[in-house]
Amino acid sequence: MATMYDVPAEALIEALADDLEDDLEQPEWAAFAKNGVNRDLPPVQENFWAVRAASLLRKIADNGPIGVERLATEYGGAKRGSNRYQVAPDKRADGSRNVIRTILQQLEELDLVETAEGEGRRITAEGRSRLDETAGEVLSELDRPELERYA
Repeated sequence: MATMYDVPAEALIEALADDLEDDLEQPEWAAFAKNGVNRDLPPVQENFWAVRAASLLRKIADNGPIGVERLATEYGGAKRGSNRYQVAPDKRADGSRNVIRTILQQLEELDLVETAEGEGRRITAEGRSRLDETAGEVLSELDRPELERYA
């Protein structure tokens, strides 16, 4: 049986996003909200909500229990100064906590993630099973000779 560690993260997130897209509902405000202070525009990717949910599920399974604060740090980036008068080095900016929190609440409703009291969020047995099933499907579809030993 394949696990999430046996397949490339990018392929797993893409397949999991396709799987989660029907179960999750993107809020109306998400089309206009930036992903963090360091961003200039909202995301232009059509299935951004499902991709971010799949990425969050994978991060929680890998690093859990983990809180919204640490997840916001994971999805942050460099906040640049003005283009005209940039004299200071880049500063660090966190990702949008509202986007992360809303997706985590939706994943909790699907029973893929649960709240660990005082520790953050952790993946449930059903969430781990869904990740492993998706990883197995991805592994069977991949045409990469170096991964054949896992099949």
